[in-house]
Amino acid sequence: MSSVELIAPAKLTLSLRITGVRSDGYHLIDAEMVSVALSDTVRITESSNTSLQISGPFAEGVPNDSSNIALRALALANRTAAVEIVKNIPHGGGLGGGSTDAATVLRWAGYTDLDSASRIGADVPFCMVGGRARVRGIGEIVEPLPANSQSLPLTLIVPPLQVSTPVVYKTWDDLGGPASDGVNDLEPAACAAYPDLGRWRSRIKALGIEPILAGSGATWFVHGHINDIAKALPDARVYFTDTLA
Repeated sequence: MSSVELIAPAKLTLSLRITGVRSDGYHLIDAEMVSVALSDTVRITESSNTSLQISGPFAEGVPNDSSNIALRALALANRTAAVEIVKNIPHGGGLGGGSTDAATVLRWAGYTDLDSASRIGADVPFCMVGGRARVRGIGEIVEPLPANSQSLPLTLIVPPLQVSTPVVYKTWDDLGGPASDGVNDLEPAACAAYPDLGRWRSRIKALGIEPILAGSGATWFVHGHINDIAKALPDARVYFTDTLA
């Protein structure tokens, strides 16, 4: 049986505008996303039976049954395999950890239908394409953008919180669909739904740094490698990473 080990990069939503709501309730977005060096590892072995093993620092809480998005990706591609995932990307932080695992499985399977892939996860199509892209629709329209001439350094600040994307979108609806003064229309709704998230923003701003919320959260990010953040915020996970495009 042939086996391959693949890298599944996290995704970072640099900016996000909500441009409308479909009749089925799905929100339409216009976002810029980029792949970053922080990544999971996915080992896939051809097999007549499907199985899944999860390990790594963020394995706890990740389902290892048919509800796992990586196994849903296998089913979508009509393939079977033994899948082993080493989880290095925090889940519940808005960094697309599950989506990139699913996208890696789909790439392995040679599956390229972005529209169908969006039905198992709105971030899956971008993660299938990777790099740097403008993402529209509900996530299925992915327009690659020119890569930066060099990788850009980023500091990711992941509070000890888990944020539900559906809850944030519902809060955005309940608030009347506010636009943000910044680059992320979901930031006001996320902080309203999860007040601790707003308190983390205040803590970061008190350091003289203006953070940006990654998608629906809970991750905040700033441009550049800010070495002192880890000492100033010892109860957060801090990652120094770089863009891959």
